[in-house]
Amino acid sequence: MITRDKSFYKNFFSLMAILAIQNMIVLSVNLIDNLMIGNYSEDALAGVATVNQIQFIFQQVLMGSGDALVVMGSQYWGQSRTTPIKRLFCGGLILTLSAGIILFTLASFIPEQMVSIFTTDPEHIRYGAEYISIMRFTYLIFPISSILLSSLKSVETVKIAFFTSVISLIVNASINYTLIYGNFGFPQMGVTGAGIGTLIARIVELAIILLYVFKIDKKLTYKPRDFITFDKALLLDYFKNSVSFVVVAVLFGLSTALQTVILGHIDLTNVSGDPIAANSISSTMYMMLKVAAIGASNAAAIIIGKTVGQNKIDKVKEYSKTLQIVFLIIGVLTSITLYSIRSPILSLYGKITPETYELANNFILVLCITCIGTSYQMPVMTGVIRGGGDSAFVLKNDLVSIWGIMLPVSFIAAFVLKLHPVIIVFCLNSDQIFKCGAACVKVNRFNWIRKLTKPDTTQNEQTEQLS
Repeated sequence: MITRDKSFYKNFFSLMAILAIQNMIVLSVNLIDNLMIGNYSEDALAGVATVNQIQFIFQQVLMGSGDALVVMGSQYWGQSRTTPIKRLFCGGLILTLSAGIILFTLASFIPEQMVSIFTTDPEHIRYGAEYISIMRFTYLIFPISSILLSSLKSVETVKIAFFTSVISLIVNASINYTLIYGNFGFPQMGVTGAGIGTLIARIVELAIILLYVFKIDKKLTYKPRDFITFDKALLLDYFKNSVSFVVVAVLFGLSTALQTVILGHIDLTNVSGDPIAANSISSTMYMMLKVAAIGASNAAAIIIGKTVGQNKIDKVKEYSKTLQIVFLIIGVLTSITLYSIRSPILSLYGKITPETYELANNFILVLCITCIGTSYQMPVMTGVIRGGGDSAFVLKNDLVSIWGIMLPVSFIAAFVLKLHPVIIVFCLNSDQIFKCGAACVKVNRFNWIRKLTKPDTTQNEQTEQLS
């Protein structure tokens, strides 16, 4: 049954639009880096692309930790209970900062070895090591911003994420333009300049978020002590529930990074163009449009989680049926848009060879097909099913589809059959198609609806009315 609840559509599309645009702006930072570095040097672009794979895996840890907080927090928000959300934030902060410290340490002592995982080209490794020497400092800053924004999302506060992303984009683009090419009298710093731009943008971003949560926000009303106030039961509850979220996100990040590993180690004897650079260009362009599905997924998780917390099970079922149709429409529109803009965007990369241009164009055509599956299965899995409380199914599905089928098939295609990179890229994205079957069957059985909240056993727990 399709819902006729106008408030649902208004709330969903409002959340989706803000979250999608915010994600697009975040990804625009990477696109700007790609464009500016791509016009500086193709080897530099490939080197930065390898570091971005490391960054991507790290962001998956942050995303998994944040998604767990959003799903659990939104159920508490459905019950008008905000104190547990702040305690869950502490758990997320511990998890994400720990990951950031580990990555910072590795990047400080073995940068070349980290980059060499993704490529064997000495020039790529040199540029990558130079870039990560600056980027490592963001690994200590970004976790705080990320988990704070997740706690705000759980109570449907999303505009601040959009605002900080806009400021971050402006700061990053301005500094990149100044330092990469040496404009306005500054020295030409290349990839180091790109790293400095990103680092300063992250610092500004964190400052804005801290100002907002301490001085402006009226829902969670954070105080400095909330960063170090723990509830043992909620902390354990968060860690227990976040395991599957983080594992799914990290496995996805690793599988995505392995695409670069595979493309960086294939036999190039009969291949024209640079597969790593082409993949960086095509995947960055695709991610700019994939934000619609990501925004839909995040919005669905918030709404479904809140509705489960309110114990409105009939509404949960009604909303999930409606959302499936919305997701399919998003997929078709994304595919058409990606196909239409590929040539104008590719023309912006002035320093790549014609062979790399053609390779990137063919990679994009593959993504035009697989993005329809992505736009359905991803928000169904990570938005509806996981938002409803069942994160274990998503983990099992990814283990089978990605690690049991997609990666082995891609490995055989690349190193045994030695197929063309375009076919390999199709194999690397094939799971986005066959995951749809499992998603459709699972979501329509409704056995994923589970409460994750604990009963209020304290008399002094702060509550706030929904606004």
